[in-house]
Amino acid sequence: MHTHEARLDALRKQLAQDGLDGFVIPISDEHMSEYVGAYAQRLAWLTGFGGSAGTAVVLKDEAAIFVDGRYTLQVREQVDGRLYSYQSVPQTSPAAWLGDHAPEGARIGYDAWLHGRPWVESVASALSVRGARLVPVESNPVDAVWADRPAPSIAPALVHAEEHAGQSASEKRAAVAEWLAERKLDAVVVSALDSIAWLLNIRGADVDRTPLALSFVLAHADGTADLFIAPEKVTPALVQHLGNAVRIHDREGFVPALEAMAGKRIAVDPERAVAAIFATLDRAGAKTIALTDPVVLPKAIKNEVEKAGQRAAQARDGAAVSRFLHWLSVEAPRGGVTELAAADRLEAFRAEGGLLRDLSFDTISGAGPNGAVVHYRVSEETSRTLEPNSVYLVDSGAQYVDGTTDITRTVWVGPEQPPAEVRDRFTRVLKGHIALARAVFPKGTAGSQLDSFARQFLWSAGLDYAHGTGHGVGSFLSVHEGPQRIAKAAGGQAGTGQVLMPGMILSNEPGYYKTGAYGIRIENLVLVEPRDIAGAEGDFYGFETLTHVPIDRNLVDVALLAPEERDWWNTYHARTLALLSPQLEGADRGWLESACAPL
Repeated sequence: MHTHEARLDALRKQLAQDGLDGFVIPISDEHMSEYVGAYAQRLAWLTGFGGSAGTAVVLKDEAAIFVDGRYTLQVREQVDGRLYSYQSVPQTSPAAWLGDHAPEGARIGYDAWLHGRPWVESVASALSVRGARLVPVESNPVDAVWADRPAPSIAPALVHAEEHAGQSASEKRAAVAEWLAERKLDAVVVSALDSIAWLLNIRGADVDRTPLALSFVLAHADGTADLFIAPEKVTPALVQHLGNAVRIHDREGFVPALEAMAGKRIAVDPERAVAAIFATLDRAGAKTIALTDPVVLPKAIKNEVEKAGQRAAQARDGAAVSRFLHWLSVEAPRGGVTELAAADRLEAFRAEGGLLRDLSFDTISGAGPNGAVVHYRVSEETSRTLEPNSVYLVDSGAQYVDGTTDITRTVWVGPEQPPAEVRDRFTRVLKGHIALARAVFPKGTAGSQLDSFARQFLWSAGLDYAHGTGHGVGSFLSVHEGPQRIAKAAGGQAGTGQVLMPGMILSNEPGYYKTGAYGIRIENLVLVEPRDIAGAEGDFYGFETLTHVPIDRNLVDVALLAPEERDWWNTYHARTLALLSPQLEGADRGWLESACAPL
């Protein structure tokens, strides 16, 4: 019996012992985080799946794994199809599948600290049709059989200086207090780690690729707050930074604090707080009011200091990525560069400046057919060599104390010219990227209303891509930050209805993927800014492009570009040259000059 089969077998024995007929295993933690610490990687341990979004459902005689379009190929490579049936979201869901597959009268377990309340309600409703029940467990049965499960990180929480934050923690707490007072609320539970980091101006090292500290906060209407955090993480500098208005408690004190809220009106965000928080407050006799976490929108709207920091981080990052692309243009056509070696080299260029804190996500380094796997994660087993005359896609980002970056470039590895089909597809993606970059839109426009700007040239050729066009980005925080996004509104995806507001940062990343052949994506970060239009009736907005790195001219079919698209290209590359050339020298600068020459 191989490893994952043995683990599944052990879990089934544990479920029988616990009197359960099934169990649901998401990728999640107590904070509903996108990226979770090693201690919470239960799905990866059980199934082998390494993506950042997915769920497994284990019954006595069958099991299924649910992933969206980004992971269709990856799940088949990593998860044994004899053990788990592959299920595609949103075509189906754990709720729908359990509604069809759960035995009559079954008890299906779930960990209330890993799921949101809306999820619990939808699954309970689907099960009730079969006379089955969804049962919260006292302790997670996966943890019971995961013998060498890592402990949660005890890295110290770090102070995020006001020179980078642009606003003091006390001002931020005062704004939350005002929000509570307006709604006649006593307190708000802040459980999303990036909200806590932003509100208190703290960062940490508990989650790979995102500078967060594991903790919970109760913020009160008098402007004070309670922080629940492991004592090992608390330093004298942190205590001094937080001051008297923030009371520090052991993380273990969070549930007792919720239980002491009888008669209080408490705001809790159903999208960001786990079901267990609602259940604890309800049992305690508190009145829970379901409202969006009041930190979410202010965090998304960057202040002037954060904008300046982001521009500085982008310029620094752009120089590092350009040095990498120059190196790649010399080395890759010789045929000796692997995906892993390229990713390592790119990280090394970023690290040379001495200011890199971490990557903002695991680099997607996809040669040829691996580039067609949208959220491909390179490993020793899958790493391909970048072959001459092929397409290479690299999507990467960095965490600097003044900003978070995310950029994708698709390059042609020579020496021959790219085939006509590849140039056509690349140019259609480029035209969509430019259309979104140049978009002007009235106040009140949501990201979903701009999504087709980026897809139109692919659609006209009967093509599309199975991911969103843009996500929000934090300020030395999460590389995927809500509430704003640019995506199809189908399926009620979170964030697609959020109106875009000045100060929000988003990615602009249309793509095209030919399974088994190649992938194309062009990604820059953009900042929403007001647009002055003579005679405008009302407020209008557009985008400032923040990312400046050459786009591969070898892949462009210039004949397909309209004059205004060519103008955008030339203006963008002139700006890129002006911004980056002072940071580069010698052959790197020479490469940049030719890469930025007008079309």
